[in-house]
Amino acid sequence: MPPLRGDLLNADLVIEQATRPTPEVIGLLEALNEALSEGYTAEQRHALSVDQLFQPDVRFFVARTGVEAVACGGIAFLDGFAELKRMYAKPSVRGKGVSAAILKHLEETARSAGETVLRLETGMYQKEALRFYEKSGFARCEAFGAYRDLPAHSIATSIFFEKRL
Repeated sequence: MPPLRGDLLNADLVIEQATRPTPEVIGLLEALNEALSEGYTAEQRHALSVDQLFQPDVRFFVARTGVEAVACGGIAFLDGFAELKRMYAKPSVRGKGVSAAILKHLEETARSAGETVLRLETGMYQKEALRFYEKSGFARCEAFGAYRDLPAHSIATSIFFEKRL
């Protein structure tokens, strides 16, 4: 899929697939981990590791304005659905359409792979993310996939969403 371009403060926004864990990818993931560190126990954090993001069943993307990596997001292809993974936008670009652009790119990636359902898990303290996903057409749902098999305390702070593509 070609890079997605759009306007962001008169600069080009480019979304491209990351094929390996570069320092800028690591930096975005570390910022995301820091943002998710408060309020959740270690067993309530369900993020894919860096190594898991670069497996054959996952596509991971980075959004740039100019040369700066400002956001990221991935999609895991599972049995019968796709799951959003590791979405993050730097605070400096929030509210400027970057998250919407990367989400649109991930949805198109899922559709082009034949998926009809897109799901995600996020934390109850991620108020901005909850509003964003609801505004983007996601509806809350029950735990799905491997989350269903986790102990209740491991998903006590999780909110699950799905969207038909």
